[in-house]
Amino acid sequence: MKADVGDKIVFESEKVGQPARAGIVEEILKEDPPRLRIRWEDGHTSIVTPSAGAARVEAHA
Repeated sequence: MKADVGDKIVFESEKVGQPARAGIVEEILKEDPPRLRIRWEDGHTSIVTPSAGAARVEAHA
């Protein structure tokens, strides 16, 4: 998975009926495996290491 600062990242829910969670990539901490600092839609931040198929990146314009 390749992400750049400013890209939108969407994590699919692990539970049926629960909505996906989206945020903006604020910082690339490590390339391989990827470690990303994400600012979520609610304003909180997290450092994540997405696993294969768990997230999709929507490049910013």
